[in-house]
Amino acid sequence: MRTRSGNLYPMEDNLTGRKRKDRDLTGAGKLTGRTRRKTLSAGFDNFDRLPDELVLSILTFVGSKAVCPADFMAVLATCKRFRGLGNDSSVLSKASTETFAVTAKKWSESAHRFLKRCSDAGNVEACYTLGMIRFYCFQNWQYGASLMAKAAMSSHAPSFYSLAVIHFNGSGGSKAKKDLAGGVSLCARAAFLGHIDALRELGHCLQDGYGVTQNIAEGRRFLVQANARELAAARSTIPSVLVPVDWLKLNPVLIRRGNALVPGCPLLSDFGCNVTMDYHPVNRFLAGWFTDRVPSPELLICSHAGCGRPETRMQEFRRCAACGVVNYCSRACQAQDWKLRHHKECRQLMRFPFHNVIADGGNVNLNRVDNNVGQR
Repeated sequence: MRTRSGNLYPMEDNLTGRKRKDRDLTGAGKLTGRTRRKTLSAGFDNFDRLPDELVLSILTFVGSKAVCPADFMAVLATCKRFRGLGNDSSVLSKASTETFAVTAKKWSESAHRFLKRCSDAGNVEACYTLGMIRFYCFQNWQYGASLMAKAAMSSHAPSFYSLAVIHFNGSGGSKAKKDLAGGVSLCARAAFLGHIDALRELGHCLQDGYGVTQNIAEGRRFLVQANARELAAARSTIPSVLVPVDWLKLNPVLIRRGNALVPGCPLLSDFGCNVTMDYHPVNRFLAGWFTDRVPSPELLICSHAGCGRPETRMQEFRRCAACGVVNYCSRACQAQDWKLRHHKECRQLMRFPFHNVIADGGNVNLNRVDNNVGQR
């Protein structure tokens, strides 16, 4: 026996329990499909009965786990309630870095407003990202530095390191604005929090006596610690990309993933392994922003592909004293770029065989390069 659809059964009145009939709202003696659905669903939407606190906790979890802006924006576009609660400060303060990691090509005023709402809600990563964009892209140096300082107050290691680079270079000011001691202090705080580039920068400062009393042994220890931390991070996150040492000798800056060769982090070649590079989204944004637009013909961009910082005034960055072609905002960027590509390009250092450089070890290689890197 065929049964009728559930929509055809009469519904009971919530209060009296009596059978009720659908009203004739169309004047034609029959309900339309839209009116019937609206009438039958009235008072039976369980989603509306969920408390706001539960919906907020769900949206907070989605925002904290999003891997791209579309993941979170698609949720906000679901309904008006999600859109309203999704802009709550408790949700925006926990949003992941990738939630507002818009590319330079897709940058818009709406993306800027969303990033500012996250920053105002107390999102540390949003403060750092917006601070870097305001400082370098829009040359709003005071406001950008204040946002990075706000993030640094929450023990955000990349903010400490970025402020250290600003102090080292006197960015946003003149050469007289350089504060080497302040830069070393900020760099030491970022290194204490485990920032690898800060450890490497602090090691070079100690080796060269740059802004601090020279201590070669302590500087070399920091350089080794930076490589060790990089190795530990690689083993804990993506151990499947570790490759044999013999393969690295043939391919010092590329690793094999599937059937393709992808760029790797050659600093780990000192330990006989290699991993893919994963730069911070704001560095990818800066690199994309200044790829086709340079602040001015006289100003340069850091030659390390994973940095993207531009000069804020002429002759701000260091340049390679051997070839005079590449420029770097920091010694850490110079050390990474040397092993990544510049050892093949530098005219004066091409006479040193690369396999001998690898055999000498990372610290000897870095010292050799630092001796040929000067300040403009």
